[in-house]
Amino acid sequence: MKTKQSRRDFLRVSATGALGAFVISKSDWKTIGTPVSDSKAVDPKTFGIGLQLYTIRDAMGKDVPGSLKKVSDIGFKYLELASYSNGKFYGYLPGEFKKMINDLGMEVISSHAGVNPQGITTEEAKKMAEDHAKLGAKYCMQPYVADGDRKTIAGYQKMVAEWNKVGKIMKENGVRFGYHNHNFEFDTVEGKVPYFDIFLTEMDKDVMTMELDLFWTIKAGINPVDLFKKYPGRFQLFHMKDMYTKEAPFFKTASNDFAPVGEGLINFKEILAAKNIAGMKYMFVEQDSTKDGKPFDAIKTSITNLTTKILA
Repeated sequence: MKTKQSRRDFLRVSATGALGAFVISKSDWKTIGTPVSDSKAVDPKTFGIGLQLYTIRDAMGKDVPGSLKKVSDIGFKYLELASYSNGKFYGYLPGEFKKMINDLGMEVISSHAGVNPQGITTEEAKKMAEDHAKLGAKYCMQPYVADGDRKTIAGYQKMVAEWNKVGKIMKENGVRFGYHNHNFEFDTVEGKVPYFDIFLTEMDKDVMTMELDLFWTIKAGINPVDLFKKYPGRFQLFHMKDMYTKEAPFFKTASNDFAPVGEGLINFKEILAAKNIAGMKYMFVEQDSTKDGKPFDAIKTSITNLTTKILA
């Protein structure tokens, strides 16, 4: 118990941590895309920024084509989806959805599609993998673990064992399986911290990766840069999500502190300066909710701040 606690303490956010100061070199941003001269109008798509469509879930529920057109016009290049059911994405077959996205000048990189904690059959896993491959997705993320399924370490271990099996099937289809965190994974359960003692330890890193949600990680008191240094190469995807308030660490996924990227307290330059250590390949703007109920305005603010202040 004492050892596990010290590991979490090692990663806690300090005044000079994720909310401190750092500078990222523009030349270091090769993976995401190189912006052109400041003297010219810059197409935001050249930065290769993605959007997690959960951010505009209400709009997607009403008008998929129209909502995607708005996202493209704002300047997002990549997408991460948040709706997969019965072999379809937002009600569209994989090929249909892929064409709609590509026609708008965007690409689907990732999709959130959960595996039941009790596991899925091999046939179900193959179907999910094949659908994501047809979509052209490079990643499929386990997005969440319900409260009732995170009571015991044995329960976490069973889930991870199932995810490893799914990951192997995904890999056979050219898709990387992975896990998207919140803050509860950093809490202590039966003397262990699931994120460190189960996920990063028992997940097969040859078939699974981690998608680090920066908001929830910092809300749990974890310094992302220290996390990268301790577990290099494990975090291929980032969720770019800002916060207005610095709070004491907490582990319940309840908050209304979400801010557009660059409008809050998180120092994204410091975090992104360590992207190569993390193994990061793609970033996705996500904002769970907005204070004014205008998510399109929020994502426009996020991409503007990223392209003019954070990545520039």
